[in-house]
Amino acid sequence: MEQQIAKLNYLKIAPRKVRSVADLVKGLSANDAEAQLLVQRRRPAKPLLKLLRSAVANAKSNKRWNPDHLFIADLRVDQGPMIKRFLPRARGSASPIQKKMSNVTLVLGLNENLTPKYKIVVPKKVKLPPGSEKPAKNKRVKPEVKPKEETSEKKKGGGFFKRMFNPKSRASK
Repeated sequence: MEQQIAKLNYLKIAPRKVRSVADLVKGLSANDAEAQLLVQRRRPAKPLLKLLRSAVANAKSNKRWNPDHLFIADLRVDQGPMIKRFLPRARGSASPIQKKMSNVTLVLGLNENLTPKYKIVVPKKVKLPPGSEKPAKNKRVKPEVKPKEETSEKKKGGGFFKRMFNPKSRASK
């Protein structure tokens, strides 16, 4: 059976957390796995989706495979190197911290009888013709400010705090 392999090394997420998401998509077709990873809210879903899309693109361009007939034959999550740190504790002691990494290996297989359940459509970016401006979605639009009408009358007093904390007003009383 022909295979397409893609690897993701030194992913800074613990392997146990990555495996829980990887087990959801193992054995699915590439389109179904992509749909599953798109709706996942867990942090490992984003790098796994990127790895899957990379593997599908490589299979499409290098081996001329139809992306609709690809499925995930194997998805292995191994432990990578650990970064070891220490956290200071009471009375001068320290407790160790292990920042774990994952190495992910994705193996795509080809199955001619496979029909995908979902079709994922990614909207393409369209270049605007020169001279036309794109709509500003992140720009702040300042509201028009009308100047206050000047009044000839001045307020007396100024409130409790102004009378209380003004040294001139306290001295006169």
